[in-house]
Amino acid sequence: MPKRLIAQGAEARLFLEHNLIVKNRFSKSYRIKEIDEKLRGFRTRREAKILQKLEAINFPAPRLIKNDEKENLIIEKINGKLVKDILEHSDYKKLCSEIGKKTAILHNNSIIHGDLTTSNMMLSKEIYFIDFGLSFFSEKAEDKAVDLHLLEEGLKSKHYRIGEVCFKSALDSYGREAKNSDATLKRLEVVEKRGRYRAKKGS
Repeated sequence: MPKRLIAQGAEARLFLEHNLIVKNRFSKSYRIKEIDEKLRGFRTRREAKILQKLEAINFPAPRLIKNDEKENLIIEKINGKLVKDILEHSDYKKLCSEIGKKTAILHNNSIIHGDLTTSNMMLSKEIYFIDFGLSFFSEKAEDKAVDLHLLEEGLKSKHYRIGEVCFKSALDSYGREAKNSDATLKRLEVVEKRGRYRAKKGS
């Protein structure tokens, strides 16, 4: 089966090959060559470390198959439906409670997803989190709060009819499962106020 392009973002292209995903961080002509290579290598290695950590804790995410430590990752293909496409036609409170619990597992292991939206979640036998290209390790309440705020914004914009209820379900579950959740949720209030201020200033 030939390699087939299935998606392209600002930083990487995704190819399907032999039922595996090949993630290629392509070079940027506007960056100095040495800096570009160093940056792509760093991000590729960091994402590989995140995926290895997720496998070690048995978290539902794609498994890393191969890493060239330069620009390519070969990862497991998750079969299922994107949560963004099925959320409103399902038991969305239950699904969002699961999302909150799994976000807590990430944060309990010092993993910040960095792009926590229903576009990066797939429903198979359970919810799998995908695309850890912006992920990093951190124990800071601020970083965890920003992760939650991204989830909140995504739910309220992509699923505006049920977004508020969905986020409450996710947050309730997160609060029960996450370590030091009080500090993170308190910080979330600050992040939300900052977001509202920017929105008001920009309008």
